[in-house]
Amino acid sequence: MKDRAVNPFLPSYEYIPDGEPHVFGDRVYIYGSHDKFNGRFFCMNDYVCWSAPVDDLTAWRYEGVIWRKRDDPTKLRCLLKQMYAPDVVQGNDGRYYLYYFMGNHGTIGVAVCDTPAGKYEYLGRVKYPDGKLLGRNGEKDIWQFDPGVFRDDDGRIYLYTGFSPKGANIFTAMRSPNTNGAMGAELENDMLTVKLPLKRIARSVHRSKGTDYEGHEFFEASSMRKFGGKYYFIYSSVNGHELCYAVGDSPLGEFKYGGVLVSIGDVGLSDKPLNYLGNTHGSVEKIGDKYYVFYHRQTNRHCHSRQACAEEIEMTADGMFRQAEITSCGLNGGPLEAKGEYEARIACHLFSKNGVKFYTVKTVAGVHPYFTQSGADREENGDQYIANFADGATAGFKYFRFDGNGKISVTLRGRAYGKITVKDGLDGNTVSVIGVSSKSGETKTFTADLDIADGVKPLYFTFNGKGKPDFISIAFD
Repeated sequence: MKDRAVNPFLPSYEYIPDGEPHVFGDRVYIYGSHDKFNGRFFCMNDYVCWSAPVDDLTAWRYEGVIWRKRDDPTKLRCLLKQMYAPDVVQGNDGRYYLYYFMGNHGTIGVAVCDTPAGKYEYLGRVKYPDGKLLGRNGEKDIWQFDPGVFRDDDGRIYLYTGFSPKGANIFTAMRSPNTNGAMGAELENDMLTVKLPLKRIARSVHRSKGTDYEGHEFFEASSMRKFGGKYYFIYSSVNGHELCYAVGDSPLGEFKYGGVLVSIGDVGLSDKPLNYLGNTHGSVEKIGDKYYVFYHRQTNRHCHSRQACAEEIEMTADGMFRQAEITSCGLNGGPLEAKGEYEARIACHLFSKNGVKFYTVKTVAGVHPYFTQSGADREENGDQYIANFADGATAGFKYFRFDGNGKISVTLRGRAYGKITVKDGLDGNTVSVIGVSSKSGETKTFTADLDIADGVKPLYFTFNGKGKPDFISIAFD
């Protein structure tokens, strides 16, 4: 019997944002950067890899560390030691090539391995035909960031890169801003040398007036895919909270804006954000006969502790994608059964009585609930929960399959006096009211009757009362 899958789909102690999914053989691999829980900066940990069988997306396996900061020979000349979003491609020689951007060095490094998730070895840095490094060819060279790599059906391999913020930024202060948007180039057989000229792939906010990109311009997170003969360029927009895509007929042609793939607050599917916002990054992969969008969510009241999530996404008959809604069941292949216990951390919607905030480097305080864990960053024994579940806080879970009424329970920790109202939708019917009363330091479970129609439903839990308890779990009986 297969396990159930939830979002985030990796263990709760794992903070992997920027996930690039790739099917190699009979497994799907996730390559991402690696946040440190409660870190001071983005991407502070070494690269690790996880994989799952293509026919069982509930069974994720830790593949170990594949690349360490100290493996890069430029480390002594790199002031910032973060390793940002990587990507991997299988070369025509059968080996696997890891492309990455490290700290403030401004160039793209390449490492190679004989297997998808083994120990990678340094190969070199991406360069121009004259040997000068891409990103270091004079003051006007564009800042490199978030490399994406793609191998076409004919064996030609392409690199995509770019960083195009609206205004001043720590990186653009070091190099000329890239006002063109995302750029692409074919790679030579050495996997290091770009063929000129570089081509514009998607437009930035500086070059979007009068185009379909307006309001969803390219910011970062370049990723290329090919489905049904069409090329799909996937990127994070200047809005931050959404992944968008553009469609083209060739790997280097300028692409036409397609739409939003996913928003971590369901912006576009709702008239207001239903989850805490922040940057997101990921891509789309076809696994079996289904398409999935991989992205990351924010935790811990700032933007430095992000986690991998995924949703099935629908492609329409004309080759376009419908925006996916964020859910708690993600890769499960359907709703979760309303049986047993679920951690509160799988809530896909979370907001306070005052709505949500956009997570930045500053910590969000006040009435806002948030996902967090006890203790320090680690690689085992996860215990993530929702903290600060204060008066008016709401946690939404989508979706569960119900078959008959029963009991529902919530487990809280800390001082709480009041009630939790449970509804079968954001503005749905009240299906339970759970009285809660606990003292500081206590962990208690509270149970009430559940009166809900059979079928597939979401559940929304709202606390009204005194105290700021930790929301640990929900359970069905």
